[in-house]
Amino acid sequence: MGGAVSAGEDNDDLIDNLKEAQYIRTEKVEQAFRAIDRGDYYLDGYRDNAYKDLAWKHGNIHLSAPCIYSEVMEALKLQPGLSFLNLGSGTGYLSTMVGLIIGPFGVNHGVELHKDVVEYAREKLDDFIKNSDSFDKFEFCEPVFVVGNCLEISTDSHQYDRIYCGAGVQKDHENYMKVLLKIGGILVMPIEDQLTQITRTGQSTWESKNILAVSFAPLVQQSRADGEKPDTVHLPPVTVRSLQDLSRIYIRRTLRNLANEDSQGKGTTQRVPQKRKRRRCRRRRINTYVFVGNQLIPRMVESEEEEHAEEEHKEVEEEEDRDIGDIEIIKQVNMLRDQIMALPLPESLKAYLLYYREK
Repeated sequence: MGGAVSAGEDNDDLIDNLKEAQYIRTEKVEQAFRAIDRGDYYLDGYRDNAYKDLAWKHGNIHLSAPCIYSEVMEALKLQPGLSFLNLGSGTGYLSTMVGLIIGPFGVNHGVELHKDVVEYAREKLDDFIKNSDSFDKFEFCEPVFVVGNCLEISTDSHQYDRIYCGAGVQKDHENYMKVLLKIGGILVMPIEDQLTQITRTGQSTWESKNILAVSFAPLVQQSRADGEKPDTVHLPPVTVRSLQDLSRIYIRRTLRNLANEDSQGKGTTQRVPQKRKRRRCRRRRINTYVFVGNQLIPRMVESEEEEHAEEEHKEVEEEEDRDIGDIEIIKQVNMLRDQIMALPLPESLKAYLLYYREK
């Protein structure tokens, strides 16, 4: 597999690097990664490391390296309306990106061992819904997180179209994971030091494909005294949306489409603040890996020629900086919000359509 990508200056720069290194290969995965700022899931004081291709851990809070999440998102082959189960859902970063793709008619569930991490994930999800500009640009399937050991899921639980496990799965737990998957579904998990994609092709038939060499901490097995019953994990129910909720979804969809059509018709598509693009020296991709925390992360080795090329590129960048003049920037406007606020409706209903967002 390829080498690790360069550190980014911000979230967009990180995504550019992941695309260049071919970790992100499809438009829908790229859009999801750009919509969710990885730095928002870091604790204050650690955000400077958010855009490096490295795993991060603080106490029970953990984020895998961006290249790992990229491969997972691509391997899951997500589509609108699918059901997704995240085993070891952590901060909710991955689940939130998945929710942007599977949309409001999907199912998005997560199981996390640590209660404090589930609380952290819920806080980050609430912050995304209330404050992120990206929320109004997508139709979203909100993740639902439960506390528990993913090896103790109730035997009568429903099956899912897509499953990801974010901890190392031992061989004797492989079949346990497989039975949670619907026929035609895809399971992505680290097993025997390989991030593996497993497709269920029939009632008892499977196809497996190794994606990337990795090293994850193993799943935690619940310790209990002799004869003590395990704490069974009951997954959230799959519920039918209320008529009120369906109305909100379709009103927002209609207004969003009208706003986009109007913008395109008037030729007023918004320009985002322009940022000078860093030139990069393309590095050779080699099979070299190093341990970072509890994961095995691909790394690159640069030759002297490549280092010399980067120095030349730096000189060009400095010249470009001197040449950049004043650029007119059009302030980004939340067109969906403007459309809703212009409706002849009671303020309480407008607030509902806006998910009670204040901006």
